[in-house]
Amino acid sequence: MDNSVRETTQRTERLMLCARACLSEQSRGRQTAEAECPIRTPFQRDRDRILHCNAFRRLKHKTQVFLSPEGDHYRTRLTHTLEVSQIARTIARALRLNEDLTEAVALGHDLGHTPFGHAGERALNEVVEGGFRHYEQSLRVVDKLEKNGLGLNLTYEVRDGILCHTTGKEADTLEGRIVKLADKIAYLNHDIDDAIRAGVMAETDIPADVRETLGDSKSKRINTLVLSTIRNSAEDITLGEDVRQAFDELNRFMFYHVYTNPVCKGEETKAQALIKSVFQYYVENPGRMPQTFCQIAEREGANRAACDYVASMSDSYVLSVYQQLFIPKAWLEKGLY
Repeated sequence: MDNSVRETTQRTERLMLCARACLSEQSRGRQTAEAECPIRTPFQRDRDRILHCNAFRRLKHKTQVFLSPEGDHYRTRLTHTLEVSQIARTIARALRLNEDLTEAVALGHDLGHTPFGHAGERALNEVVEGGFRHYEQSLRVVDKLEKNGLGLNLTYEVRDGILCHTTGKEADTLEGRIVKLADKIAYLNHDIDDAIRAGVMAETDIPADVRETLGDSKSKRINTLVLSTIRNSAEDITLGEDVRQAFDELNRFMFYHVYTNPVCKGEETKAQALIKSVFQYYVENPGRMPQTFCQIAEREGANRAACDYVASMSDSYVLSVYQQLFIPKAWLEKGLY
């Protein structure tokens, strides 16, 4: 098959995207060179590889804020990822930046998150040699852990956006920087929604000046933040000053009223102890891990392998593993009943 479909898409990128956009044909490439796909651009291929990988599917059973919530409507790490993607793509399209690159970064940004959300991240950070940061683990997932250790061989721009989606170094592309802001827009607003559903807070608890500037509902706040980003972003991705100040105040409010609230975080001590126990068991018994992680233990040590294995687990799976390892099974007396 000839390359007419991909080449047509890339020609459209040249015509339609702004001068600051990252064109797929100008990608800095992959760690291992590959022949081009005849249909998809490099960033479209990256998006599809992430969408179909095992780590992406596991996100549906990983905590966002509430640990193992009862109810169908609380966010998981997967629904958070999809909301980030939607917000980021809307901004990228309006700014005439590369929507495919933006979507790929958004879908991959949290692949390295632990079970039990940031509680699990803090637990591993305390016991893993060199510490643990989920954004670094997300890059490790796509580089080294997926496809039985082969990795997904993504482009530089997608890998850079995944690594730089939180605090610290800014992404090299504006598309990557969009995801960083969209991540915060998404989680603050959906965490408010979940906290209201859980009875932790009410909409009217949000400071009046924040509600006046950003809006008094989730949809209004997201709309305000997205519009402000579109109107104020040029050489960089940024909010207008008044909106940024209100957004920062909302972040502080959520930290004190939700993210440190005992109702949301009351079980975190148990979750962290569980994570540490399972991690330590596999450090001491690396041969009990699946073959892929045994091979990592041989190459990089048991500490690294145990970290990779535990971080990959979903909430339900790590609970099952803990039960198998540490909870005595009931003794069944055959023939008595």
